[in-house]
Amino acid sequence: MTDASTDMAPPEDIAEAISDTCVDKATLATGKMIGSGVLAGAYIAFGSLLAVLIAAGAADLPHGLVQVATGIGFSLGLILVLLAGADLFTGNTLMTLPLAQGRITIGQLARAWTVVWLANLVGAVVLVLIALGAGVPLAGDGAVAAAAIDVAAEKASKPAASIVVSGVLANMLVCLAVWMAAGAKSAVDKVAVIVPPITAFVALGLEHSVANMSLLPFGLLAQQATGDALPAGLTWAAAGGNLLWSTLGNIIGGASIGLGYWALHLRGK
Repeated sequence: MTDASTDMAPPEDIAEAISDTCVDKATLATGKMIGSGVLAGAYIAFGSLLAVLIAAGAADLPHGLVQVATGIGFSLGLILVLLAGADLFTGNTLMTLPLAQGRITIGQLARAWTVVWLANLVGAVVLVLIALGAGVPLAGDGAVAAAAIDVAAEKASKPAASIVVSGVLANMLVCLAVWMAAGAKSAVDKVAVIVPPITAFVALGLEHSVANMSLLPFGLLAQQATGDALPAGLTWAAAGGNLLWSTLGNIIGGASIGLGYWALHLRGK
């Protein structure tokens, strides 16, 4: 059933489709889960690299326009994940919906979240290392490296509480993009509903753990290509802290979307 006026499935049908998809993902064989998670980490990293490139080339634009442009570029990552097919930790926080229905267990949810998070990290870091080997940071006479360092330094400097709250907002928008894409009929429709919320979360400077799995290492390692010194506070320990707190925030944000739509459309079914 679709609504002809919007060319989208109605919310209750989307909720059922998301529940089915999450059950399938939670019960994947471990090998497939790892492989799909590695791909998702790499796909999101492609979006991160494109966003950094745009930021490096748009330095003379007003702040808001730069952020919107980088957000549009970053949207590539989730487009690849949803259209090519891969397993993204932040999208999997919607598994709280089938959990509330009793369709999966807390053990299955914890396994899926843990395996996919680690696989996303591997995929992101591997893609960053390949990009470094390809000389990506040297583009624009080192402008890409400088932009990567600036992005990473800003993220590493945020206090824990700010990262958590930022992570909540970021993954609400990401999960809404996933949610709407599940209700879209065509690839063009899916892209059309993915780009606005993803652009919004990037433009607002919010914290997405899987994006940060590439943005932080890229910034930390980019200086090796240029020889520039890293800003004070941009360390591997600070990067790890950002991933910890952004992951927590992302879980809260995504879980709230899953549970909210379960309560609206699937409770009692």
